[in-house]
Amino acid sequence: MARMSSNPSKPAWNPWPVSIISFFTIAVIGCGSFVAFCTRHPADLVAADYYEQEVRYQDQLDRIQHTAAAAQTASIAYNPATGKITVALPPGASPTNALGAIQLYRPSAAGLDRRLDLNPDSHGVQTIDATTVQPGLWRVRVSWTIGQEEYYLDQKVVIGAKAT
Repeated sequence: MARMSSNPSKPAWNPWPVSIISFFTIAVIGCGSFVAFCTRHPADLVAADYYEQEVRYQDQLDRIQHTAAAAQTASIAYNPATGKITVALPPGASPTNALGAIQLYRPSAAGLDRRLDLNPDSHGVQTIDATTVQPGLWRVRVSWTIGQEEYYLDQKVVIGAKAT
């Protein structure tokens, strides 16, 4: 007959309670770290008045449509040798009577955006000094009015590193 031991054996170590507690502890620390990271890196909207611009988007579509016919002659160009951005309006109706603005828009940093008045010469050309602009991708947005017609031209420009 088998002999029964009066000394019960020690139960084996069970890893489940420690594993469950460790998992939830790591999950809570990970979530807290992610929240701390997100609060230190604010996400800029594309513009401060983004929602107001969305409401007025149909007007923007009309301007783009008016510009489509003149787009072959209206242009925006960047010359890296001189560090200048050239905006040329269509030669049609007296460009010196054009009223409008030029916006240098930086998609990656809203704080770097610039807004300039449109002041074309008698040939409808305006030159902007871009040597003080940070290198990278920029959108040059030109909106102008001649008579009752509104126009809009938007073009990407990559400004290279400053020459030393």
